[in-house]
Amino acid sequence: MTIAGASDAHWMRHALTLAETSLYLTAPNPRVGCVIVRDEHILGQGATQPAGGPHAEIVALRDAAAKGHGLGGATVYVTLEPCNHHGRTPPCVDALIAAAPDRVVIAMCDPNPLVGGRGLARLRAAGIAVTTGVCAEDALALNPGFVSRMTRGLPWVWLKSGVSLDGHTALHDGQSQWITGPLARADGHHWRARGCVTLTGIGTVRGDDPRMTVREVETPRQPIRAVVDTRFEISEDARLFDGGKVWVFVCRIDQAKAERLARRNAEVVVMPSSPRGIDLPSLMRWLAAHEINEVHVEAGARLSGALLESGSVDELLVYMAPMLLGQGRGMADMPAVAALAAAQRFEFTEAVQVGTDMRLRLRHPGHWAALVQALDQVAQRHQAD
Repeated sequence: MTIAGASDAHWMRHALTLAETSLYLTAPNPRVGCVIVRDEHILGQGATQPAGGPHAEIVALRDAAAKGHGLGGATVYVTLEPCNHHGRTPPCVDALIAAAPDRVVIAMCDPNPLVGGRGLARLRAAGIAVTTGVCAEDALALNPGFVSRMTRGLPWVWLKSGVSLDGHTALHDGQSQWITGPLARADGHHWRARGCVTLTGIGTVRGDDPRMTVREVETPRQPIRAVVDTRFEISEDARLFDGGKVWVFVCRIDQAKAERLARRNAEVVVMPSSPRGIDLPSLMRWLAAHEINEVHVEAGARLSGALLESGSVDELLVYMAPMLLGQGRGMADMPAVAALAAAQRFEFTEAVQVGTDMRLRLRHPGHWAALVQALDQVAQRHQAD
């Protein structure tokens, strides 16, 4: 493929498109794309494979080698700093140095303390020119959970909800099937598939008995399903106990019940308590410690409100249907604020029509700014070195 006069930004956007192909694949690793270019011609390209498989740089190098291309005079575009440590695979920076391209262009430095600029330093020491920061925020948008886990010790959490124009998720009697249309519901499964964990509350399990699996899109793996169940009330006959991995977070334990559930691949985890039940910030830190990058929440008003009140929600994913319900159940059960200045505020990042509904995405501005600042600090440390 040849594109005359293409810029670094163009090729990095191409690498980001490759990274998107691994959206459901790579956890707990980041989603990374790589394209190798010489004279505006693609020599090789690829994306990171499932954990334990080759990283994007290795896939692209193998692709170039299979086509008989050396890398003299070439530029490698990669969406994340090449790793410089042995994890599940050998360091990618060694393979790049051996291939000897002229340049390596990187979207964002790796916030992993095991990497953190060391890969770039080794490339430069080997005489390879390095450029960083090309389309950095676009690369971050593909990997907010990985960056959050590495820099904040927390996963990136989005709260999904289907609402009417007047903000209700169900009629006053709880009926909610269906507020949004079939295309919006199918689109929601993309977000389930993207997450590492799908989280709900015991109220939703009791009321709806959901399976919580990804069914509307093809995915090579199902996210772990998790339930916040303070008093350990979950029925052992719940449909989500189907053999797939389930976490049940509780504040008190029935050991015999926990052992029975363990035989069905469900782990019961005792968490600290708070006035509203489980201490949700502690839960989020536990998830990050267990290599969870992104959490997809589909819950009722009580858990949704508790997550928002605790500051645990980083992003809202709202499907809005063109209907008015009048009296109904709200999206989140939260205490009233005394003044508008005290309201939680999010920023719109997307508004897209999906079938007859609208998909709205909103980020918590402070949480996003913290990720951007953390990456800037990593980059500055590297520049100082």
